[in-house]
Amino acid sequence: MLTWLNRGDPFPALDLALDEPNGLLCAGLELSASRVLAAYERGIFPWYSDGQPVLWWSPDPRMVLLPNNFKLHRSLRKVLRNAAYELRVDTSFEAVMRACAEPRPEQDGTWISEDIIAAYCEIHRAGYAHSVETWVGGELVGGLYGIAMGRVFFGESMFMRQTDASKIAFAHLVAQLTRWGFELIDCQQETRHLASFGASPISRADFAERLGRLVHSDALVSRTGTWKFDDDLRVDFVHSGARPESVASSSSDEIAKAGA
Repeated sequence: MLTWLNRGDPFPALDLALDEPNGLLCAGLELSASRVLAAYERGIFPWYSDGQPVLWWSPDPRMVLLPNNFKLHRSLRKVLRNAAYELRVDTSFEAVMRACAEPRPEQDGTWISEDIIAAYCEIHRAGYAHSVETWVGGELVGGLYGIAMGRVFFGESMFMRQTDASKIAFAHLVAQLTRWGFELIDCQQETRHLASFGASPISRADFAERLGRLVHSDALVSRTGTWKFDDDLRVDFVHSGARPESVASSSSDEIAKAGA
């Protein structure tokens, strides 16, 4: 039986999540910034459609990317070295969220509602949520957003309006997180697109154990506040420890939820 959360109720244990649909843990009506942050700290995230209560999930297995396992495709490495783009961080968080919420041909609707946007923008103002943005000619053409806690980055969604624009943002994110000592990027749900970049599934129990260590561990960046990426990140794409990989590109363009 699905647990109903009233305001102030604690989240149930992760092992109470349903097998079908995979990972559905509980439901409620509260979507405050504090509730969302408490969820992420425990390996839980909200995902629901208009007309539904707030549904909270902890799937098993969990798709994650270890930064050192990131596969930098040869084609993307060339783009990163040669393309005329500008990489910005935390300058247009709400715009990135709204772009991620725009309809996509392969999807029916979006889970990024006005309530979700309001909650995550509040988390951004508190210094936990961040956007990584690709700009060309003064126009926002791609990017992603997510939440950082300790040495974990919880990826939410990404978008592109020009070819490779979201991948540019993702590659810069991984490079900077590696420099800052992050050990885990949560991708939430398994997709071929994520696997092509080196992400792989781990068990819910393994994920929870890693979170218990990492979300309370300090990275080489303040736990809250506006991010600033290093100016020389492109050097990492020329002399990168990430493994170059020649793989076919995927039509999917997400870092996280398949329903974005």
